[in-house]
Amino acid sequence: MATETPPPAQTPTRLPSTEEFTEVQQSAEFGELRRAHRSFAFPLTIAFAAWYLLYVLLSNYASGFMGTQVAGHINVALVLGLAQFLTTFLIALWYARRAAARLDPRAEAIKSRMEGGA
Repeated sequence: MATETPPPAQTPTRLPSTEEFTEVQQSAEFGELRRAHRSFAFPLTIAFAAWYLLYVLLSNYASGFMGTQVAGHINVALVLGLAQFLTTFLIALWYARRAAARLDPRAEAIKSRMEGGA
């Protein structure tokens, strides 16, 4: 049974200084990256929190509605509760794809410039 040794971790050619980190953090490019992240993540977080709160409020104050049978022993509360899980996974998938397409390339460009000293 042969085991392969993993390749050595790539280390940056040089480590950026504190001043360089501060300069990049204050740059327009980093600001655009931060805005792109926040303009997607914050509204989705607020929307999901509102959706979750609606479910909790309906569970507490609309028990008649939540107890309505949909099919057999399946009621509205169960359907909405399972929809919470589905929504969570869909948002995570959506974010991962969007980040890979729009955020990661920008972040990688900033990182490679900082590590390469360009």
